[in-house]
Amino acid sequence: MRIPMSTEIRNIAIIAHVDHGKTTLTDAIMRQCGAIKEGTSMDSNTLEIERGITIYSKNASINYRGTKINIVDTPGHADFGSEVERVLRAIDSVLLVVDAQEGPMPQTRFVLKKSLELGLKPIVVINKIDKQAADPHRTEEQVLELFLELGASDEQANFPVVYANGRAGIAKLKLEDDSKDLTPLLDAILKHVPAASSKEKSAKHLRFQPFNLGYDNFLGRLAVGRVYEGILHVEENIFIKSAGNEKSLPAIRQGKISKIYTFNGLDKIETKEAVAGDIVMIAGLPDIDIGETITTEESAQPLPAIKVDEPTISLTFLVNNSPFAGRDGKFVTSRQIREFLERELEVNVGLKIDFSSVDSFKVFGRGEFHIAILLENMRRAGYEVRVSQPQVIFREENHGERSEPFEEIIVDIPSEFQGAIIEKLGGRGITLKNIAHHAETIRLFFEGPTRGLLGYRSQFMIDTKGEGILSSRFIGFKPFAGEIRKRPQGSMISMASGKTSGFSLWGLQERGTLYIGPGVEVYAGMVIGNTSKGEEMYVNPTKGKELSNTRSKLSDEAIDLVPPYELTIERGLEIMSDDEYLEVTPKSVRLRKQFLTEQDKARAKKNL
Repeated sequence: MRIPMSTEIRNIAIIAHVDHGKTTLTDAIMRQCGAIKEGTSMDSNTLEIERGITIYSKNASINYRGTKINIVDTPGHADFGSEVERVLRAIDSVLLVVDAQEGPMPQTRFVLKKSLELGLKPIVVINKIDKQAADPHRTEEQVLELFLELGASDEQANFPVVYANGRAGIAKLKLEDDSKDLTPLLDAILKHVPAASSKEKSAKHLRFQPFNLGYDNFLGRLAVGRVYEGILHVEENIFIKSAGNEKSLPAIRQGKISKIYTFNGLDKIETKEAVAGDIVMIAGLPDIDIGETITTEESAQPLPAIKVDEPTISLTFLVNNSPFAGRDGKFVTSRQIREFLERELEVNVGLKIDFSSVDSFKVFGRGEFHIAILLENMRRAGYEVRVSQPQVIFREENHGERSEPFEEIIVDIPSEFQGAIIEKLGGRGITLKNIAHHAETIRLFFEGPTRGLLGYRSQFMIDTKGEGILSSRFIGFKPFAGEIRKRPQGSMISMASGKTSGFSLWGLQERGTLYIGPGVEVYAGMVIGNTSKGEEMYVNPTKGKELSNTRSKLSDEAIDLVPPYELTIERGLEIMSDDEYLEVTPKSVRLRKQFLTEQDKARAKKNL
């Protein structure tokens, strides 16, 4: 597909807090314009479908009234916020989607702040107006307050508003309007988003900048970016100019583009050229990086660099060496794990890895969820790995002070839990900043070190009986907050190998929370649960009921087992202790002690 020079192009990103309906709305837009079929979604990745959230940013396009509209769907989770920031540099306006019931949330603030700083003029979409507790007028007022609080200009604060029900594929300019589809929203895009293409821009020397990376087994590294000026041609000799990257590459190097793909719906269509204003994918440059400028003119000024957010946590990846190692996975060696991580670095720009050690790899990520997605992808690809407890990254500032990552936290809970939540978070070095009342719930605003939040989310669900919503976002590095005393979570550790018995677990469940049920294979040193009193306890979960010829009321009592607290990768990363490993295989997630026996522990001490 070739874009005629006369075709106008609009570039937009759809941004929102997680679960505010961004992808559902995008899918509805695409369906109305015939870009996708019924039942198809932008969230095509298996993990995204299972979890119902956007993890990776995606490109698509529609044609509406003779105009090509490039749409970038962005992640809503805070751990993938760096992707949002990069996307915003390449587009001309945003659809800020806000839930009509929940109102602005932490990620709403983050993405809006970045948009305003870049001078973008958002179109506000108040979505889910069909929800029972929806209050579009209140939400609109809250959004305006947020704009003003974040320093929006008069022009930015005078934003157009569209009311929508993404699931039904309906949009309105006024709540009382009748509407059958999303035409009012699409017309608003044409009216308020500036044209990206022009003959004047295409007549200049080429300047193209990638904002995202991809990888193909045949083509190698791929780069998704915007043609800011000039025309991009296949097989044309180009210069790559760096605006100060961290890699030890020349400031100017040469290359040749082998393939150009433009977007048509969700499909990538190979083309020979791309005009100024279009967003395309290119191949042929194996060392291209985000933020570099591709140009045909050696003396051309590079575009401003795109900053990628720094990691906030680190942990160590090692070969799985448990007694069950190699049972599930096809890829179990250090070399195979290294190869996977090296490939992941091609596309996962929020990730950093230290490969200096032969048999272990220090992995730096944006948060527990970011690392959990990496591990989930590894296990689904057939890998086995064990990882250490995530640790917050500290920095030494120029003046010698220590700094650490901080979070803004917003909690929505029934008012009866207010005291308990404030007390728990306060004990973790997290400070209450504000309180707001919303119908039957109360919204608490906190700020504090990431350290204080690690390992708390599961406890939060228990403290609020599953009725609370906790959202957070990284707000930067601040001075070290001092020691944080967390109540240690004691582990219930198996002292035997074999299959668990219902009788034994029945007796153990009174001592704490179990992670496994009956008939599960365990090994000595494996963590099978936690203890309610916080102490470490070695138990035998394989012991069966003793048989005798005498019947008793007690021995014949029915065994009533509580369902186990099943370990997922996220839960494991959150609850593990610093002397434990999380064992991740294609079929299982297990917690275990770093030293499985007292002899192992003594041997390790001796070797120190």
